[in-house]
Amino acid sequence: MRIALCQIVSGPEPEANLELIADGIRQAAEEGADLAVFPEAAMACFGVKLGPLAEPLDGPWATEVRRLADEAGIAVVAGMFTPADDGRVTNTLLITGRGLDTSYDKIHLFDAFGFAESRTVAPGSKPVVVTLDGVGVGFTTCYDVRFPGLFQKLADEGASVIVTPASWGSGEGKVEQWELLVRARALDSTSWIVACGQGDPRSIGREPSGKAPTGVGHSLVATPLGLVHAQLGAEPEVRIVDIDPTSVEGARQAVPVLTNRRF
Repeated sequence: MRIALCQIVSGPEPEANLELIADGIRQAAEEGADLAVFPEAAMACFGVKLGPLAEPLDGPWATEVRRLADEAGIAVVAGMFTPADDGRVTNTLLITGRGLDTSYDKIHLFDAFGFAESRTVAPGSKPVVVTLDGVGVGFTTCYDVRFPGLFQKLADEGASVIVTPASWGSGEGKVEQWELLVRARALDSTSWIVACGQGDPRSIGREPSGKAPTGVGHSLVATPLGLVHAQLGAEPEVRIVDIDPTSVEGARQAVPVLTNRRF
């Protein structure tokens, strides 16, 4: 499976961010990617009022991403915000292209390090696994990576690849935590983890304000045995990565944590 890590730096304007997505999809398709993964909050960066920007899954923003995916002939995952019933928004992954048309709503909200995502974002509740070209692919978002049970649940439901878009908060030790957690979740679930984060705004001369998690870059792909297969830096980049989902079976035979676990 060929995957494009599309590490972008989203701004506050959804229309402008569509241009970044269109460019990333174009590059991914030119390199023969099966799947292009964009970060959480690809629609609009954190730190702005999300309510006025949120659109339903059949709205113009998601419709244009679908069109781009279909035109390119690849699957696309991109973070957006949809309206929630209680007046908040939902932190949603749009999953489209190659016969897919579904979504995942972030389950674990980032109420940590002085930020309270739950003030404006409603949580999801349902794990999502799809089949892409015969491969089970599961989905998580950012803060979800701190909760190994979700990753093991996705593996139980057939995922051998788990996609994790993020907009990671900056701070002392946060890049190291990101790398450690992604590799640990690969080991917990003996799955490939494809973790694509927002690039660091400072890398393009934009100084973040407040406590909003606007990204640190360092997207990475971890093997089912927790090795770093590919890793980016802080700045925006589209990186093409080839993975072998069939290696998951061997990893699960060698380290059968999913069958040996007791709790």
